[in-house]
Amino acid sequence: MSEKSKIDELIIESTKSAEIEEVDPELKLIDKVIQDYAPEIAYLYQIREDEAEEQQIKTGRLHESRILGIVLQYYLEGKNKLTTGEVEKEYKRYFKEIARSTTSTYLNMLKKESTLHTEREGRVAYYFFREKPPIGITPFWFTRIFCIVPAYFHRGLFFCKLYTNAGKHIQQYINDPDNRDIKDILKRNFKFITGLIILNIFKNRSAKCVDCQFSKGEIYVNLEERITMALKDRSDVLPQEITVGLIEKYAEIPMFNGASIKEDSIMEDIAKEIARAADLYKKDLDFQIIVSSRRKTSRLNQQKEIESLTEE
Repeated sequence: MSEKSKIDELIIESTKSAEIEEVDPELKLIDKVIQDYAPEIAYLYQIREDEAEEQQIKTGRLHESRILGIVLQYYLEGKNKLTTGEVEKEYKRYFKEIARSTTSTYLNMLKKESTLHTEREGRVAYYFFREKPPIGITPFWFTRIFCIVPAYFHRGLFFCKLYTNAGKHIQQYINDPDNRDIKDILKRNFKFITGLIILNIFKNRSAKCVDCQFSKGEIYVNLEERITMALKDRSDVLPQEITVGLIEKYAEIPMFNGASIKEDSIMEDIAKEIARAADLYKKDLDFQIIVSSRRKTSRLNQQKEIESLTEE
């Protein structure tokens, strides 16, 4: 079976399965938003194919990479230190759960290697980076050390919260709250732009996973292609002021020259920026939404045909 066929099979099995792997309740919000915005890639975006874990090779380095990815997630939030318990909690959000003793072992190994430092407050030990992670580095080298899954999923969650609260943010933006027609249009546009940011976040994540030393690169190449197709269907007639000036900026983490979103007030600021774009580019978005709606229906019909063929 080709890798392309394998990812088709993974998609079909994921969408048909009644029992989805238990995930953190917050991360289920991402599933809900993707299902609403881009149902043709529902569950696809979260596929994780780690060859090292599957074959039980290099698992020590894999655990270290993931733990450093969790420390990176906290760092990008503006939290520069965390406990063993916090690492353990985040680890099982994204990966197969490991024992606390295993978490402690690898945290201490990273400390001995001087990758992490510790600071004690009473009986509690906090771990933090010895050096700040680099900015503007090539993803190939970055993913040699850091697992980027936590950082991208957490960023996706941030924008999923904006997406689900679109009505509230539009209500705060418009000058005429009694004008229901404009309110509905801006809410629709707000969700459409935010959805594009979310899809871009997961496209960027899959593109970095291609370079990971532990992953099945071919799977992530095909994953990136699928998400890119969903993005193209929804953005190919939009002006660059939206696609580059807004969507791409917020869809990337700072390590790769994306915008920082760690400040406490940043959600309100970003919501205002998206609302302004939703208002300023109403005509462009109206046309794009009509076009993308037709394409979404076509993609879903194609997917149903593939599923029916596999059942025969």
